[in-house]
Amino acid sequence: MNKKQIILEPNADLYQRLAGVNNQNLSMIETAYNVNIQFNDQGILISGEKDLDKTQQLIELLVESLKKYERISEMDIRYLMNLSERNENIRFVELSDEVVVRTFSGKPIRPRTIGQQHLMDAFKNNDLSFAIGPAGTGKTFLAVCYAVNLLKKGEIKKIILTRPAVEAGENLGFLPGDLKEKVDPYLRPLYDALDTLLSSERVERYIEKGIIEIAPLAYMRGRTLDDAVVILDEAQNTTRSQMMMFLSRLGTKSQMIINGDVDQIDLPKKDQSGLIIASQILQDIPGIEFVNLSFSDIVRHPLVIKVLERFSSKEEK
Repeated sequence: MNKKQIILEPNADLYQRLAGVNNQNLSMIETAYNVNIQFNDQGILISGEKDLDKTQQLIELLVESLKKYERISEMDIRYLMNLSERNENIRFVELSDEVVVRTFSGKPIRPRTIGQQHLMDAFKNNDLSFAIGPAGTGKTFLAVCYAVNLLKKGEIKKIILTRPAVEAGENLGFLPGDLKEKVDPYLRPLYDALDTLLSSERVERYIEKGIIEIAPLAYMRGRTLDDAVVILDEAQNTTRSQMMMFLSRLGTKSQMIINGDVDQIDLPKKDQSGLIIASQILQDIPGIEFVNLSFSDIVRHPLVIKVLERFSSKEEK
């Protein structure tokens, strides 16, 4: 049996986080590469018949990640295994150095995948960005993080968050209240992201002062949106005319971010998604960038990836 020693500084906390609860992380790596992993005075000892170099490469990548993140999950390990197979380790280590913003409790928020880094680069380099990808890839959260960071730095005066009043299999007409009151529950992910970054008390104050506005897409008609980051969520449920209306609201010193998942369109079959139309006709315009995220960018429970992949494969068949 071959052996390979990884020299690391003594750090019991690092080793514990690397091993995971009940050594779950180590067990996953050992099973994937058919190796045995042990901690010793010098660092980490790997033994096995083959794949020692791959295991070493993965562990060194995990150690670099743990120095930047509080912990690693099963999903993180599987993602890093995939990167190691594609020899993209260096790109991941480099991207994880960037802190997008800190939560109100001080926790740093960073891109967790290469796709998310591409998304952040698009936000920084374009006045109009489209983030298209499956649920759980961080489209909404990263867009809100980016907007909050600009607000904190004084580069914008307000954040505007909106979405179309179309919902999955439900009818707004039977709900009590005006349009905003009916749509507010569907805007909950936006409120949750803001609460994480600013605290619910500050969010309430900002909403009262008009610094943050959360409203259904219909409220955007006839306005010019200046000195703001404007985020359109669930854009796959806009019609062609709604998308044209929204994009034409872009004012001076403003940016727009449009998020959507073209696999979750709730429009009537006769209506074509404004997001799909935009992606077909706006690709070659300078200042507009489309970022397509994939299942590998999902940062939720690992089962989410498996579920979405299975649904996708069944629909293709």
